[in-house]
Amino acid sequence: MSDTPVRPGRPTVRKLPQLPPAVRGLAPAPALRLSRPSDTWFKPALSVVVASAVPHLTLLAIGRLDLIVYTMAGSLCALYGHGLPYARRARAVAGVVLGMAAGLAVSLVTASLTGSTAVLIAVGALLAAVQKVLCDATRIGPPGHVIFTFVSSAALFAPQHLGRIPGHLTLTLGAGAFAWLVALAPALVRREGPERRAVARALEAAAACAADPGPRNRNAADPGPRHHSAADPGSRHRGAAAAAVHAAWQCLLASGRPTPVRRSLERLVVHAEAAFVAPGSGPGAGAADPERLRAWAALTRGRGPVPTPPPAPGTADELHGIDAERAVLRAREGRRAARRALLRRLGPGSPLLPVAVRTLIGCALAGYLCAALGVGRPYWAIVTAASLYQANLTLSWNRALQRTLGNLLGVLVFAAVLPVSRISPLALVCCSLLFAFAAEALITRNYWLGSVAVTPMALLVLEFGGAHPAGELIGDRVLDTVLGAATGFLAAMLVTNRRAAGRVEEALDATDRARAAAERTVADPAAAATERDRARRRLTASLVELREAGDTAAGEWWQRALPEQRLLAAERAGHRTLAATAPRRGPTAHAPSIGAE
Repeated sequence: MSDTPVRPGRPTVRKLPQLPPAVRGLAPAPALRLSRPSDTWFKPALSVVVASAVPHLTLLAIGRLDLIVYTMAGSLCALYGHGLPYARRARAVAGVVLGMAAGLAVSLVTASLTGSTAVLIAVGALLAAVQKVLCDATRIGPPGHVIFTFVSSAALFAPQHLGRIPGHLTLTLGAGAFAWLVALAPALVRREGPERRAVARALEAAAACAADPGPRNRNAADPGPRHHSAADPGSRHRGAAAAAVHAAWQCLLASGRPTPVRRSLERLVVHAEAAFVAPGSGPGAGAADPERLRAWAALTRGRGPVPTPPPAPGTADELHGIDAERAVLRAREGRRAARRALLRRLGPGSPLLPVAVRTLIGCALAGYLCAALGVGRPYWAIVTAASLYQANLTLSWNRALQRTLGNLLGVLVFAAVLPVSRISPLALVCCSLLFAFAAEALITRNYWLGSVAVTPMALLVLEFGGAHPAGELIGDRVLDTVLGAATGFLAAMLVTNRRAAGRVEEALDATDRARAAAERTVADPAAAATERDRARRRLTASLVELREAGDTAAGEWWQRALPEQRLLAAERAGHRTLAATAPRRGPTAHAPSIGAE
């Protein structure tokens, strides 16, 4: 077997036969394994409790707990935006509140105009599909579309009168406004908190990459086959570092006007980026030292002053480039470009559309099947089916297992706590708030563990309108969970997502263009330093998109063979080009060869 030449600018790789991807295994253990909790799990947990407690206790004081379902719709908006800088969080959470109110309005109007279960299920499925696409396109998550679907589907099957809808929506918007204040309140204490956490993650990922850079510097004359990047710890670390550094830059770009703290954070990201693109040869003394990077990350994450790294050649140029990029993003043309990018993600060729069709069909089938079996609350099945649909079929299978196990265990918890919740209305409110906190505290360990708390919280919502037979609630919830998960996953298998492979091809072409542009700036002595830095950031963003597209397509079961060799070659060539840009910052360094590996 001989090497096959390819067009200039693309690395030469050994041409290997590509076989259709096999169906992934269905082992449940990886899907149910617990992970470490998120470093910010307490933020959404505390926010949703505070945002819910004030409306809950207010309604308790006036004796109108039956209205909690409307205030809860607004209070749950406090779950969103905790990874965003406060300037962007303000806009994002405001959009979430308006989107929640819009979905609720459609549900309430529909419920007031018709009592047909068939129509209600169809509207619920359509809303779930629209909410899924919009949340994925805007990347507003977690928790993504599930909260929207839970609220709108539950409202569809509640008795409603047209004249009361404005008052109910006012409650939602009022609670949502309070949730917006709760989400932004930490800015009064720690204005750069989200940026500090994003930079700390970038430093930690860069430290892992510097400690194990992988076979980047393998002999270029060796034409032997490469192993898949997923099995290469070094490549995995580089991918994680690229994503973390890119996320840090995006967070800083969206954070608003520069402050002294943000300037220090930008300098730290320069060091993290240098350690990631060229481990062992980054700028500044000890910049690629894993222990130094981890120490900086710990100080950055803490509440004290941001550490000041040693001077790094090229830092001033890169920060000037960041300022220029920030100005472009804030300009009218930059905002138009962002809107065009969003419309492309929602356009006819969007890879999100097959997932939307899965959601629509799966939710409709789950709802109609439960209604045919006489279940009084088919919206539970709709929500269960909607919660399954992830980026690909493998992740959807994992979510089906997690949702089923969590809900089944959750109904047992509900049965145990129900007598306590019926002691008094205050006890019911306290139980609801406790499970809201527990759900957010546990869900980052694994979705099934969080579902153990979400299920009793959702069941207790019904108790605010009056007591229901425990056996009926538990039986309906178990049946809806099993039918919703089975029907939803069946729809996911029937609706294939062949656009995932097309997204990989587009990402490959974008990476090739970004790499060629970066190579031209490296080879051009007259290129400005800011131009090189901007080209490097574009290449980093394209590599992050490439990795995401490849991982998504690899989890789809029924599709054409993926160009795995080209994926691996493009990723490694991109990382070599990134490494070639780093030494240009030094006064005496020379750019290494970026030829074919």
